[in-house]
Amino acid sequence: MAKPTRWVTETDDGHSEWYIERFRTMAAEGVDLVGEARLVDAMVPRGARILDAGCGPGRHAGYLHAVGHHVIGVDADPALIAAAREDYPGPRYEVADLSELDLAALGESEPLDAILVAGNVMVFLAPDTEIEVLRRLGAHLAPDGFVITGFHTTRDLALTDFDAAVAAAGLRIEHRFATWDLRAWHGDADFAVTVLRHP
Repeated sequence: MAKPTRWVTETDDGHSEWYIERFRTMAAEGVDLVGEARLVDAMVPRGARILDAGCGPGRHAGYLHAVGHHVIGVDADPALIAAAREDYPGPRYEVADLSELDLAALGESEPLDAILVAGNVMVFLAPDTEIEVLRRLGAHLAPDGFVITGFHTTRDLALTDFDAAVAAAGLRIEHRFATWDLRAWHGDADFAVTVLRHP
């Protein structure tokens, strides 16, 4: 049984519903919500197999499906998965904790070309599960596949701890940027976008 994530333990009642409505409102206002997904699309061939890990209400999964990829979205929050199925139909969505991720058990046994971990997912994991989450993500990758993740480094996960978890999970850092639009990394950045691959 997975430990409760920080999404559960460190947010107020009704947070999931607020989050869903926030992104529905921004989408209705025409706000660009899929920059992260556009970056992933540029990094893979058409028809790639992609996991949106911690997919929330589905905006990235929906975009990647619409441009021609086979997409699986997973999130530990059933409310977010329900919203994803309603707002962005097309991808396969499943309620699953990333620390227990086993796509083969869900009938998805082919390796993945890319795994997107956006939206501060890493800082909302249950404490001390970062290594196991990264290990399980890596286990689902094709040999030349990649994980790309972005999070605020001023929150519950220090970048040095993340980097240690990457190494312990058997992955390597290939690139690091300060933003999703690939601004150069610098030591004062409060956000890190990191591309991970197998050694």
